[in-house]
Amino acid sequence: MNTKKSGLYAGLNHILFLAFLTYIAWVIATFLLEGRILTLLRPEAVGDRILYTVIANMLIGSIIALLVIRRAFDTKITSPDSAGFRPVTRTIPAIVIAFVIGFFLLLILRGAVPNPVILLNIYAQVFTVTIAEIAICWGVVGSIVEGTLSEKGRLLSLSGGILVSSILFGMYHVAHSPPFNQVPMMIFLTLFGIITGLVYFIGRDIYATMVFHNFFGTFGVMQSLGVSGVLSFYTEPLFPVLGIAVISISVFVAIDMLYLRKTSRSQVSL
Repeated sequence: MNTKKSGLYAGLNHILFLAFLTYIAWVIATFLLEGRILTLLRPEAVGDRILYTVIANMLIGSIIALLVIRRAFDTKITSPDSAGFRPVTRTIPAIVIAFVIGFFLLLILRGAVPNPVILLNIYAQVFTVTIAEIAICWGVVGSIVEGTLSEKGRLLSLSGGILVSSILFGMYHVAHSPPFNQVPMMIFLTLFGIITGLVYFIGRDIYATMVFHNFFGTFGVMQSLGVSGVLSFYTEPLFPVLGIAVISISVFVAIDMLYLRKTSRSQVSL
């Protein structure tokens, strides 16, 4: 019995280590490729944005993150359902509901209807980042922390998952462009992270959480670009930005469908 417990604890420690190591690598890559050179504040920096997206958000934030999540599935620390990887028949309605709620929250925060082209461009630009944020902060760290604390009771494990993922989400913005790397903003974003955590852990759908959370990021970037005086760059469709967003979510979905849950569930999943 003691041997079994020792093996279980060793497995938990191993997965937690991988989760936090992935988070740290992602933060460092974000700083080097975005915050250090202000990539997201320069609409003309297409090359830098592609490099940032491919390395920080696609390689680490999607591919490596999903590998860690799969490892957590294999060791039974978490499961597809608890980590938010649900059947397509449940995911699609959840995405629609998340989009409607997120859009109305954006209208409330802005106090006006945004230019649809500007909204589309910025939503797409932010979405590449959001995929990694949700995958790492909540899909990797949050769900693994919850699974690790599961023996402590439902309330403690759920609270731990929400708080740890939300705090790490706020802290990671130290690697981003201003004003997001400023302490008051990071604290403010942690509060938004708690809202996202509630959506993730109650709704248990990672894709719907991405769609919902992305409206918060869109609002923040729209405000930042407006203050910087470069919002006019977004009045025409930015096809490279839109293309990167499509590729980013396509990579995430492809790995999810073809590898992550290939042997975890017999029914068709998203």
